[in-house]
Amino acid sequence: MDPTARAVESLLAFWADSGVDAALADAAENRLATGAVQATPIGADPQPLTPAPAAVTSSDTDLAIAQARAAAASADSLVELEAAIAAFDGCALKASARRAVFARGDPSAPIMIIGEAPGGDEDIQGLPFVGRAGQLLDRMLAAAGLADRVFITNTVFWRPPGNRTPTAPEQAICAPFVERAIALARPKALLLVGGASAKFLLGRSEGILGLRGRWFEWRSSDEALEIPALPTLHPAFLLRQPAAKKKSWADLLMLAERLDRPARPN
Repeated sequence: MDPTARAVESLLAFWADSGVDAALADAAENRLATGAVQATPIGADPQPLTPAPAAVTSSDTDLAIAQARAAAASADSLVELEAAIAAFDGCALKASARRAVFARGDPSAPIMIIGEAPGGDEDIQGLPFVGRAGQLLDRMLAAAGLADRVFITNTVFWRPPGNRTPTAPEQAICAPFVERAIALARPKALLLVGGASAKFLLGRSEGILGLRGRWFEWRSSDEALEIPALPTLHPAFLLRQPAAKKKSWADLLMLAERLDRPARPN
């Protein structure tokens, strides 16, 4: 292969891994040849500026949360909840995503895994954790004997641009749907995957390395539900730091042990 072609192929692969999936124009522009933009001469009428898009305010977020809460409450099953999420227009992430990504796995499973957000592969397939990180998660779950005992979702249901971490307002808008999913599935335990998931759902400020491997109690907003929750490292982090896999493996063993622990007699 021509060295230039190999360099271009390598650069495109780097951009794809970084989450770049669209171009700003159909053809490249040589901006050096185009030259610098001419400054407005003194005394000339300045060109009108294009108004910047309006910033999202706290009142906008509060309204979206209220709409999400009403939509989630109207769902009496996970199928209805998935449809309500797909129809919801209150989260700005929807504008740049291909589709809503809700869940996969057994809805009656004892473990609900909650990650951070869909990525590029998830946006294409419409299922959470199906890319390289999801494949690693599946292998680890199978090795721990948990493969058929999980129901998997995320804190937000649309891919953030460039695979960035979802913001707290974006998570807050999607939170009523997450809470309703937990209420409908009634898992015995939550596995919170990644710092953005663990910190938001538990209301903690510590990093994931400080949270992982410790049991917490997740409570619903009305405090009607209280479920044990175990934070762990995101498999995308494990792909970058393979030595940390032993920590996640210990977390999965801890989770399996708790699920299989005999119930205490009354």
